[in-house]
Amino acid sequence: MSRLAGRSVIVTGGGHGIGKAYCHRLAAEGAAVTIAELDAAAADAVCEEIAEAGGTALAVPADVADEDGVGRVAGRALAEFGRIDGLVNNAAIFATVPMSRVGIEELSVAEWDRMMAVNLRGMFLACRAVLPVMRRQGSGRIVNISSGTALSGSPSRLHYVTSKAGVLGFTRSLAREVGADGITVNAVAPGSTLSEEDPDDEVVEMRRRRVGARALARLQLPGDVVGAVVFFLSEDGAFVTGQTLVVDGGATMH
Repeated sequence: MSRLAGRSVIVTGGGHGIGKAYCHRLAAEGAAVTIAELDAAAADAVCEEIAEAGGTALAVPADVADEDGVGRVAGRALAEFGRIDGLVNNAAIFATVPMSRVGIEELSVAEWDRMMAVNLRGMFLACRAVLPVMRRQGSGRIVNISSGTALSGSPSRLHYVTSKAGVLGFTRSLAREVGADGITVNAVAPGSTLSEEDPDDEVVEMRRRRVGARALARLQLPGDVVGAVVFFLSEDGAFVTGQTLVVDGGATMH
């Protein structure tokens, strides 16, 4: 497990859930990981766990919807590690930041705007912050986290699903824009995933009910997704760009 040795990778929203799993796996693969996270205590905890396991990590508190905050993350990563080789745009309103599950008539404009600010503008800002460094290096890997719901649709989560569909179009367009600079841009679309953020037995049971829709009929765990992200960040994915890899056990055949 050394496919990312010597590389510096930023993970937004890396303090919880699947983002936390990304950070641990990337560090295990040899990457120096910068954890950009709204929850500063969670970021520090993940950073300490990685250090105890012999890895390298840096925690930087940040709201990805804030341009100055995202710029600070990129600046700290560059100052600490001397380069930025990868970016995983994972931060999103979903599990750790509450969202409404209501129909379109009940969904407030304020919540719609906040969803787009984090899930889309945050991704846009993070890419803008790292691209000058990647262009100077002549290389870089960007992985945007979408969702299987962007392909299948989902009721009562219109703002979330719309934002995750936007990730796919953004990925394809940016891949066209930065390919000449040796930078790849891809997306991973996880299915419904069980994590420590699931608040109660009702949520766990809901995820269990969805197992039957999968070709691989079991619960999806954070560890099921990390391999796809490592692939896109490593040399194994060097000639793959503008693509979306669905990781959901075969619930969606894309």
